[in-house]
Amino acid sequence: MKMPILSTSSFLTFAFMRKKQVTVIGNYDASEAQYELGVQVGRLIAHLGACVISGGRTGLMEAVAKGCSEAGGISIGLLPGEDFESSNEYNSIVIPSGIGYARNSMNVLAADVVVCVGGASGTLSEIAYAWCYRKPIIVIQGGGGWGDQLIGTAIDHRWNYKIEGASDMESLENLLRKYI
Repeated sequence: MKMPILSTSSFLTFAFMRKKQVTVIGNYDASEAQYELGVQVGRLIAHLGACVISGGRTGLMEAVAKGCSEAGGISIGLLPGEDFESSNEYNSIVIPSGIGYARNSMNVLAADVVVCVGGASGTLSEIAYAWCYRKPIIVIQGGGGWGDQLIGTAIDHRWNYKIEGASDMESLENLLRKYI
């Protein structure tokens, strides 16, 4: 069988196609239920062929990295500190930022879409950044925290959008497919 020959431009397009990126935000001290949701979210994102981006540490960040890793995907942990050691064991790529909570802005800017499970004050800051940068935000309903409180709301008048809610993994998949 004769192999097709790719032109240089076709090869470069194929070889360097950017993967879609989903930033997942939520509690660093996730409950058992939130952790399991995070694992499922990570698996789903990997199955959809996208990368997971998170804060790279414990709780929900670890859960999504674990699910993504188990499904053969790429998980990027953008750490607040200066060392690799604070990363969870499931991240494929670890980026120490050295900028503390300011890295929340970078987490969101790196996203094609943001998925939220639960969340406390750090998550709230990421939701605010996502809104300011006009990143679609999908909240897993029942995850608790700020996410649940903001489903269906428009944070302010700057954007004609409302934060979306996913009731289960199937509805999350349908919503993600709109953006990745």
